[in-house]
Amino acid sequence: MFSSRSSVDLSPNLLSVALGRARAASREVLDLTESNPTRAGLPYAREAILAALARPASLVYEPAAFGIPPAREAVARELSAHGPAMDASRVVLTASTSEAYAFLFKLLCDPGDEVLVPVPSYPLFEHLARLESVRAVPYRLAYDGAWHIDLGSARDAVTARTRAIVTVSPNNPTGSYLKRAELAALADLGLPIVSDEVFAQYPLKEDGTRARSALEAQGAPLVFALGGLSKLAALPQMKLAWMAVGGAEARVVEAMGRLEVIADAFLSLATPVQHAVSALLESRHAAEDAIRERTRANLAFVRSVVPGSPVSLLDVEGGWYATLRVPRTRSELEWAVALVEEDGVHVHPGHFFDFEEEAYLVVSLLTPEATFQEAVRRVVSRVTTTA
Repeated sequence: MFSSRSSVDLSPNLLSVALGRARAASREVLDLTESNPTRAGLPYAREAILAALARPASLVYEPAAFGIPPAREAVARELSAHGPAMDASRVVLTASTSEAYAFLFKLLCDPGDEVLVPVPSYPLFEHLARLESVRAVPYRLAYDGAWHIDLGSARDAVTARTRAIVTVSPNNPTGSYLKRAELAALADLGLPIVSDEVFAQYPLKEDGTRARSALEAQGAPLVFALGGLSKLAALPQMKLAWMAVGGAEARVVEAMGRLEVIADAFLSLATPVQHAVSALLESRHAAEDAIRERTRANLAFVRSVVPGSPVSLLDVEGGWYATLRVPRTRSELEWAVALVEEDGVHVHPGHFFDFEEEAYLVVSLLTPEATFQEAVRRVVSRVTTTA
């Protein structure tokens, strides 16, 4: 009765069971997985945000496949301020980056085609690809004291059915930015590049070798750079994201024509947020600055407490996450369950992000500082006394 692409394993894993038991018993659990900025105690320009959503123009429906022109122009200005100049005519607004991926998989792939995706990385790609009847094929991010793309792995993953390569810069959860040399090597593959850049404006250190955006690529047939209000303005509830399209002019023109057909079939983006987007981008700095300050402070705290313990911190360049390596005396899942049951701390096990080996724990640097510090102390103590 149901499609195979909608089939997922709905049985709870051991970590979910442990969390459920703790919450049912009203036990406090310090959450080191918090990724929702609206629940992280951040400051917002509340009056400006609410005023932006109360404009009379929001009462008039304007069906525009790519978004209304003033909203696209506001996004183009933002993109041009941090990367190559972008014309509003090459900007497509969507309700989320997930929808942008869905549009692009429809644009580029037939059922059974393949897209290359990085691992470790956020596990959503496989689900989004499967829902479009597309196969997500992994290529490696390798670690040797710093993260980098295993270019041999990417080249070896290309087949006759490969239609695009996905990059994330900085990657979630490794926090590694795409470097200019890596971008050039990916462009040489001759595939469209889909670059998720939602965390791009949250560097944790500087590096002159990184690409500002995949839109800088020379020679790629098409480039799609994705971003949105969810991370840039810490406003996931506003449901506005975008893709900027670059590449060979003839390919871009054809892509925009086909994307217009796809986007026009959905018209999912709400009018009020389109009228508000310019003001929302202008009012974002209170939350954006607070996130930068908090993520850097939390990262500095981890660096201060892990030396001399069995816990080590992997290199991280940007974004909202940090990865801890812990001893293989237990599996990641066993560590995560023990931390919930014995220490009241919730972390992500590395296999959630498809780390290729054990044992890693991923923590959110977005966590409020007092909670973060106490939780990390408990993690280090548990690992030190158990390993």
